[in-house]
Amino acid sequence: MAKKFLVALDKSNSSLKAIDFVAGTINPSAQITLMSVVADPAAACELKGPTELHPLLEEGLKDFCVIEEAKRAAAQGFLDEAKNKLVRAGFPAEHICVELRSQEGDIAGDILIEAARENYDAVIIGRRGMADNKKYAFGSVSNKIIQHAENLSIIVVD
Repeated sequence: MAKKFLVALDKSNSSLKAIDFVAGTINPSAQITLMSVVADPAAACELKGPTELHPLLEEGLKDFCVIEEAKRAAAQGFLDEAKNKLVRAGFPAEHICVELRSQEGDIAGDILIEAARENYDAVIIGRRGMADNKKYAFGSVSNKIIQHAENLSIIVVD
């Protein structure tokens, strides 16, 4: 039976290293899910009506929504490129699932919920993400995943 791996990505250098790790270490017969969790600004971007927003805030909200949509598009592009890299490394495209998820709780919790729900054999993460300071050994998301994972192997790539 092929193994199932969840690879949590966030466009960081550590995420690139995680993809390189998968390409060079994991058997291509494995099922791979590349997942990125991004903020869901829909609630703020869908505000309508004269009583909901002051006119001065409305323009700022439009800019915010454009920026957040660009972040989602960039995350999707990163996931697609990661998949292409694995295909070039010999993984069958049909063995690779790409998922861009809207954040429901905290990012680490969302990753662990997905891992439990789909019964993955392991989660592969980079040691530090986009927002983490280099002076810490682990980023906050990777640290939370390590601390709260139950009955799940975690592979942290440096």
